[in-house]
Amino acid sequence: MSTLELCEKFFGTRDVYKLLDLKKTASEKEVKKAYHKLSLLVHPDRVPEDQKEEATEKFKVLSKLYQVLTDTQKRALYDEQGLIDDDDGVENKLSSWLDLWSKIFKPISEEDINNFEKDYIDSEMERRDITKAYLGGKGCINYLMNHIPFMKVEDEPRIKKIVEGMIAAGEVPEYKIFTEEPAAKRKKRHQKYARESKEAEVIKQRIQRQKKEKDEQDLAANGGDLQQMILARRNQRESNFGTLMDRLIEKYGDEDDSDTVDFSSFETKKKKPKKTTKQTPKKKLSGVKTGRVDKAKH
Repeated sequence: MSTLELCEKFFGTRDVYKLLDLKKTASEKEVKKAYHKLSLLVHPDRVPEDQKEEATEKFKVLSKLYQVLTDTQKRALYDEQGLIDDDDGVENKLSSWLDLWSKIFKPISEEDINNFEKDYIDSEMERRDITKAYLGGKGCINYLMNHIPFMKVEDEPRIKKIVEGMIAAGEVPEYKIFTEEPAAKRKKRHQKYARESKEAEVIKQRIQRQKKEKDEQDLAANGGDLQQMILARRNQRESNFGTLMDRLIEKYGDEDDSDTVDFSSFETKKKKPKKTTKQTPKKKLSGVKTGRVDKAKH
């Protein structure tokens, strides 16, 4: 299937701008922000195990769309003719796109997730997801629970009210399994949710305990000096960043025909370094900005 066919299959539309909630004149910065927001919902590392397969396919599609909208020629082709060039086989590059995604965006914190959840609840995006899940599961609330991000049993009354409004307005058909759900089925779902909540709390406490133990070990390794521990961690982060810079220098250091280097290696095969007769020292990289690396100018 083509990218646009997959887009319609998984997101219900072939309109890339509509999917990302963007204007056709959106800047690259706005595209990046929209891609980040939507990709959080389908990132393969952030969904339950039983949803990973579908989330992976969705993530591939979003990655392809991001690639199109941040490439001048590919975007122009889509804008003018509604076509997307599918020759580069994005289906084989999930690991590369995950790697690129992690470099473009900062690590996701619990606070980020909580803030995104606040924006998502009662949004138009949530309403579209509710509609799609209701129709996809033919009214099965268990299906809704697995396909609507952040939905918990506490949200059932709110979600039911939204769907009942859609039914009354003729937007979706009425499914008896939804409006007249058997009490035994509802009880079983709630019991399962209660068990999973307890398991999640145990895991959270374990992670917090491990973090505390590591903090204590790091503090002891620095003679009980909190300032030294913070400095050591900062040095480690700088070392990790330096390693990334070294790899970029090794790959791009001999290229003198441009002031910038992009991350095209994530989407194409590795190219052999360009030959040059000039014996000039390698330029140092001064920083990384939004998917591009600017070389320091002399």
